[in-house]
Amino acid sequence: MKKILFPTDFSEVANNAFIHALEFAKIVKGELVLLHTFDLPVYDNQFFPENYNVIFESIELSQFDVFKDEIPKLRAIAEERKLDNIKMSHRLMDGNLLYNIKRSIKEDKIDFVVMGTSGATGWEAFFMGTNTGTVLTAVDVPVLSIPLEAKFKKIETIGFTTRFRTKDKKALKEVLKIAKKTDAKVRCLYAKTNNSDVSENTIKDWEEEFSDEPIVFSVILSDDVQETIRDFILFQEIDVLAMLTYKRNFFVELFRPSLVQKFSNRLDIPILAMHE
Repeated sequence: MKKILFPTDFSEVANNAFIHALEFAKIVKGELVLLHTFDLPVYDNQFFPENYNVIFESIELSQFDVFKDEIPKLRAIAEERKLDNIKMSHRLMDGNLLYNIKRSIKEDKIDFVVMGTSGATGWEAFFMGTNTGTVLTAVDVPVLSIPLEAKFKKIETIGFTTRFRTKDKKALKEVLKIAKKTDAKVRCLYAKTNNSDVSENTIKDWEEEFSDEPIVFSVILSDDVQETIRDFILFQEIDVLAMLTYKRNFFVELFRPSLVQKFSNRLDIPILAMHE
């Protein structure tokens, strides 16, 4: 059974992502590990009285109380969507979020991470170093990032960007596994620039290898890769975009709000970041 880590701060963004996490767990026949982290203040006990420890204990207790109060609300969401049969376990950890995510991935043998992000107007900040953006480039399991504006709907079309490399093929096969479980089709995009070194024979080999799969390959001549991907999302009605993780500045340019004003609503879709 697949294990899905869901870090949450119980915010509106996180609760929206929780619905996606539940539905994704249903698709992959997985279980959820809910993670809530908090930071304790740093102090040197040689400069503070012994009773300062009481403050730490009260902080830990208050975090436990928050966790205890919020979990039933998440279970209610699961019940409302008739997904309360999905197994959920819980982790409350103090310390750095990224460190604890990595720790949980290792200790709980996590296969996927699902996290919320702030949406179209926050994509640039998201990929420049906020929590989810940091996780996206720092862990070695796929990360499904969910903007607040992305309300869950049945996945019918999964987009996948490729450069026809061997590592892309492995990722595409993983995307296919997900697509088959939700009866979705996969649309593969290659934005071919003037500097492209991908041969026509390579593209033809891929098309032949995947000829029996629900995949459509699109090769578009363009030196503006970001704009081509944005048009692809819009006009092919992509529900989830799967991408191998590139340099973070690629994502910044792809989702920079000033460049996608007329398309911003359509770009509020989940992104599945897969690691090279």
